[in-house]
Amino acid sequence: MAFNRAKFSRSSSTSSSGSLLSKLPLWVLRFLQFVFAVTVIGLYAQDLRRADKENKYSDSKWGYAVAVGTIGAVSSLLLAWPRLSMWGWGWDLVVFILFTALFGLFARMYIHEKPEGNGGVGRMKNAVWIDLINMLLWFVTAIYGMVTFFFFRGRKSLHTGRATV
Repeated sequence: MAFNRAKFSRSSSTSSSGSLLSKLPLWVLRFLQFVFAVTVIGLYAQDLRRADKENKYSDSKWGYAVAVGTIGAVSSLLLAWPRLSMWGWGWDLVVFILFTALFGLFARMYIHEKPEGNGGVGRMKNAVWIDLINMLLWFVTAIYGMVTFFFFRGRKSLHTGRATV
């Protein structure tokens, strides 16, 4: 039995399917999704809290925004695991659609609005752009997940070619 040095010369961090470097872009995207989703929660929850404090009606649009932000934050944490991310591209599309609806809803209300000294309107205009960033981040991860799922599943292992990766 001969010792094959070529088999052991390659570091585990440079293999094609399981390297940490190949997962790094996905982790960065998931981290950004989490940060921007928490930002959405903070921007929209301020108005809900103010309305609750003053015993006023809180609009369901702001409740939807906080719910979508929460779904995005929890999903980004769960889908950061590589095993879930390969199969989670469908959920990425769902969250993308939720953020698209959120962006459309508030963009129609605030994009053409002039703040004129009103800090709340200026904050909501900024929130609309954060919604757009979230929408684009979820779109990118959905496309990344689809490409990974359809082009890289069912490949054979690097060393022996027998195991399905």
